[in-house]
Amino acid sequence: MMSEINVTPLVDVMLVLLVVFIITAPLLAPQALKINLPKTTAVAQNDKPQHVHLTVDASGNIELDGVTMDDAKLAETLKQRAVDPQFQVQVEADKTVPYGRVAEMMAIAQEAGVARLSFITIAGK
Repeated sequence: MMSEINVTPLVDVMLVLLVVFIITAPLLAPQALKINLPKTTAVAQNDKPQHVHLTVDASGNIELDGVTMDDAKLAETLKQRAVDPQFQVQVEADKTVPYGRVAEMMAIAQEAGVARLSFITIAGK
């Protein structure tokens, strides 16, 4: 009795599949379609995204662009300014601030209609 598996047919099939994929892969790329795209001049974007800095210090106090405020005032201010779809809130939170406080700021921003939220950190090790 033979106790080994004959892998020769498997290798043959795999090599055929490999050759098929090597031949068809360049045809799937958009560059292989030989399309001549029109040339245009670059257009400068006039509307720069409007953003504010939300700072949360170590004790949990918040400032919006340097103005100290409470949660209710923050919600009201963000609601007024979030009508612009390009409006963005950049959060700068001290690393000792509990995550719960940062999550509260995120929830306030979301309820106010802010769709773009980013966090400012320092690059390093």
